[in-house]
Amino acid sequence: MSDADTPSDSCFIDTNVWLYAFVEDNDPSKAARAKSLIRTQRTVYVSTQVINEVCVNLLKQPQFPEQRIQQLIESFYANYAVLELSKPVLLESSSLRQRYSLSFWDSVIVSSALHTNAEVLYSEDMQDGLVVDRRLRIINPFKKM
Repeated sequence: MSDADTPSDSCFIDTNVWLYAFVEDNDPSKAARAKSLIRTQRTVYVSTQVINEVCVNLLKQPQFPEQRIQQLIESFYANYAVLELSKPVLLESSSLRQRYSLSFWDSVIVSSALHTNAEVLYSEDMQDGLVVDRRLRIINPFKKM
């Protein structure tokens, strides 16, 4: 069993994982993996940044009209713990960019995950296995597919 198959007490899920879960046509195996991952976690965190990125990308899909986007936003807030971006999150992201050579947007995601005290950050786009501040492990849930 890989790290991605073991539910954590709390995890932060990056945009790309959500997009695989919502748009099955692109890669059915990754869509199934993303849905399973989301469903099996005890506490799932997202940030307003993730919600925004998901919505922007889904608006490009014909099956996601504005009404469905509104329902999706409601669903995020109803079903998951949502972290609002704040000054401390943004300032810490600057420090993380310097220490870990992260992109601007990735550093905001990592900072958000740290502020939720999540144990794991699931992302396809960041360095699999990286441990940030000795308390947040980045895991690519699609690595061993």
